[in-house]
Amino acid sequence: MERINAVPVSFFGKGAISLLPPELRKRNLKRALIVTDKFQYESGAAAKVGDKLLEAGAAYAVYYNVQPNPTTTVVNECINAARALQVDFLAALGGGSAIDTAKAVSIVMANGGKVEDYEGVDKSHTHGIPIVAINTTAGTGSEVTSYYVITDPVRHSKMAMADPNCMVTIAINDIDFMMTMPPALTAATGMDVMTHAIEAVCSTTATPLTDKDAVWSITKVKDYLPRAVANGSDEEARTMMAYAENIAGMAFSNGGLGMVHAMAHSLGGFYNLPHGVCNAVLLPRVIAFNGQTPAGQERFRTVAAALELPGAATMSGPEAVKAVVACIAALNKTVGIAGSLKELKGVDPKDFGSLADLALHDSCMTTNIIQPTKDQVISVYQAAYEGR
Repeated sequence: MERINAVPVSFFGKGAISLLPPELRKRNLKRALIVTDKFQYESGAAAKVGDKLLEAGAAYAVYYNVQPNPTTTVVNECINAARALQVDFLAALGGGSAIDTAKAVSIVMANGGKVEDYEGVDKSHTHGIPIVAINTTAGTGSEVTSYYVITDPVRHSKMAMADPNCMVTIAINDIDFMMTMPPALTAATGMDVMTHAIEAVCSTTATPLTDKDAVWSITKVKDYLPRAVANGSDEEARTMMAYAENIAGMAFSNGGLGMVHAMAHSLGGFYNLPHGVCNAVLLPRVIAFNGQTPAGQERFRTVAAALELPGAATMSGPEAVKAVVACIAALNKTVGIAGSLKELKGVDPKDFGSLADLALHDSCMTTNIIQPTKDQVISVYQAAYEGR
């Protein structure tokens, strides 16, 4: 038996934000807090969302202090604002940082306590207050997943929460909000999508249903991410990347993740690095590690086929692993991702033991195809640092 998690309502396509007001009126939602960052506020994107809320008869205020890798401090500030305003729903405008912040606020408002209480799997008792998620990046898939990640500044680590009670009520993927993403952000969020899809395929809890979505997403990221990075005005590339991130999100939300995300969470939380970049640099090294077993090799034959690599149909397991590693490394280079952890600000090998401890306790590690030792996690960090 399996549980399939899905967002009740999703609106997709250019101009999809216009579909929001009737849905809000139908649900009788009246008081909102827009949860976003300073860029979305100053660019006018928050006002554009606010206009749709007003059109639906909903009053709103804006919290615009969300930062990349949102911390418990940001979540607590947002909770205080939402409670003071007595809101009955949240409108998250942004990528994973804004949507994850809204999920944390939603869960705490409905369940009480503090956000730290919900680290892990299925820790809440009731569904959070409604969330409208207006996605502005083609990356995290947070608008359709049962996951959220918040940084604990005391431990310098990311807390990963897996909980269907955090899922949003209305998800909107409107590429009008994505067209101005700069190339570096497009690349980082796009490689996050690739990591989601590959880890979903290789998860110990993958199913034919999640494989279907993950394999499709791998193919589309390979085809369209370089185009979106090269030309941000390429509407077809932006649209297909939006579909790919959304569908990969559904795949990993139901199929699980793995070692890349566990290691990236500890790395990004410790050094405050971009999540997508951490994933991208670690991905080929974790593929090589997970490809040591027959089960891993068979899964990477599936990935090789999804990447449409020459001769994929007749590759042996070890050949598939080698080919996939080379393909991902080449894609990273094409879209301008760093080739090693040494190139990322602040990363120091003396911290790898501490990072490994954090990664081993991350909930994403539980569905990795191999359960690594601490020394093995350190060795993968070291390989990524040295660029090998």
